[in-house]
Amino acid sequence: MISILVSGFLFVSDIFGYTQPVSAPPATPRHTFRKLAWSDEFNYTGLPDSTKWKYDVGGNGWGNKELQYYTKARRENARVEGGNLIVEARRESLMPGHEYTSARLLSKGKGGSQTYGRFEIRARIPGGRGTWPAIWMLPDQNPYGNHSWPDNGEIDIMEHVGYDPNVIHASTHCKAYYFRINNQKTGVTKLPDATTAFHTYAVEWTPETITAEIDGQLYFATRNENTGWEAWPWDKPFHLLLNVAVGGEWGGQKGIDADAFPQQMLVDYVRFYQMKKE
Repeated sequence: MISILVSGFLFVSDIFGYTQPVSAPPATPRHTFRKLAWSDEFNYTGLPDSTKWKYDVGGNGWGNKELQYYTKARRENARVEGGNLIVEARRESLMPGHEYTSARLLSKGKGGSQTYGRFEIRARIPGGRGTWPAIWMLPDQNPYGNHSWPDNGEIDIMEHVGYDPNVIHASTHCKAYYFRINNQKTGVTKLPDATTAFHTYAVEWTPETITAEIDGQLYFATRNENTGWEAWPWDKPFHLLLNVAVGGEWGGQKGIDADAFPQQMLVDYVRFYQMKKE
């Protein structure tokens, strides 16, 4: 990957020829992320560790007209085996009015919340038209604005939609910049084997910048404009979410290939590192 700074923007061009401009981070004190603060290596078998993970449950569309029903502590949808967490979306009529099941795990209230640092997840994501896997972060509390999304922020470490295979997105959303007004801060890159191989997806978050990378290669950066919480609500603890959605306003834009299911997201590890200044 080649990075070129031009007129205040960082153009990140990967070896596959896909180029995406992202805001260049300003000059700041150097940060290191050496202290492991929280992790799950998934070196056990069974349900996800209940001391580290809980579940969002239900099938209300989740604000995006998604079609899946998220279950709780159901091995068919979330389990650990072979050294990996498996989040599985299945075509099945388990709940009335829903043709698909899946799982959405979150680290909130389980020690997996942090303000600033490095957040690293090694995963293999699912394919199949209609899938919408995500590795992302939300705030533990909502003190700003109307006390709801997007005022208090969202950090998307990795998103992928099955109808656009092997194109990876990282984004931030807040009151001033978010997808419903089509001005969210976003980085996009191609990863030809995203659905067949493991890759390390990471975000580094400081008071000045949020950057995203894959396998150590930067492809997204946004900076604090210092104009208030509307543009930068990222100054309080956030937790991690891991899920595979089905359909929805983005994932379902090209329909759903029902024959593609079941589909799995495999997670090798999750690691949070604390920020230190040098």
